[in-house]
Amino acid sequence: MRLDISNRTLYRFDDVVRESQNEVRTCPTSDSRQHLIAYRLSLAPSCRALAFYDYWGTRVDAFGIREPHISMEIVAEAAVETSEAEPRPAPSPWDGLDEPGFRELHLEYLERTPHADWGDRVAEAGMEARVGDDLVATVVGVHDLVRERMKYETGSTHIGINVDKVLSDGHGVCQDFAHLSVSICRSLEIPARYVSGYLFTASDDTGDDVDGDVVDVETHAWFEAAIPGQGWMAMDPTNGHAVGPRHVKIGHGRDYDDVPPLRGSVSGEAGTEVETSVEIRRMDPSHQATVVQPPLTHADMEHQMFQSQQQQQ
Repeated sequence: MRLDISNRTLYRFDDVVRESQNEVRTCPTSDSRQHLIAYRLSLAPSCRALAFYDYWGTRVDAFGIREPHISMEIVAEAAVETSEAEPRPAPSPWDGLDEPGFRELHLEYLERTPHADWGDRVAEAGMEARVGDDLVATVVGVHDLVRERMKYETGSTHIGINVDKVLSDGHGVCQDFAHLSVSICRSLEIPARYVSGYLFTASDDTGDDVDGDVVDVETHAWFEAAIPGQGWMAMDPTNGHAVGPRHVKIGHGRDYDDVPPLRGSVSGEAGTEVETSVEIRRMDPSHQATVVQPPLTHADMEHQMFQSQQQQQ
């Protein structure tokens, strides 16, 4: 499936910002299930971005705006070809976790992190989810338990809530579903990682396909668990759909803090108003990706007006 994505973020400051430094993680990755066709990042005020891959393998575009500004706009456009969900791994014995080198290779995905720091409640849930001596069935059991215990509620939580409280409260959004699943897997000593991306759907809750070919979304999250000798097994507990052609992966890490869409800092004490929008368009596979000169953005126009006012003073 060919999907074209436009991710736009506009920051408006209520006072002049002297300088800002930013990192953007919005470029889809290429792996066994998807192929990145094209990617472009447009910034306003205009500046040069330095692209590199971080420790976890996610592309990062870092840029600094070193002149006074009152707004900043980031537009990330991508074209991706995705494929059907990969087949479920074959049953895997529990003692595979003790294979030479496996634990060392995945150690960072076994440790506690700020958003995956579990307590007794999550550990007990892990014991409930375990299915005999089969790792694959247990990962499915974790997925099913989270779906059974959690209700999707937009705006009901925020990044930073402890996973035991998330489980106790029984509601959250996709990040909570993913963090809880990761934590339960790790409590069982199954390596697990948090995945950031997009899902072509009108509702993360149901994950259902749409009748048309254009949909407005937000970033989505799911998780992957490592199965000895078989690689990473992807599961989406928010809606129960297989991770397939309508899922677009940006990157993965230990938790959300390793793959935030945008991280930055500003010089000044200005308040901030943020507008975000993500549009995904399902394309005819024969459509060729093209790169055109982007139109003047809102932030470009505001910056030009701001500079003109400064010059007149």
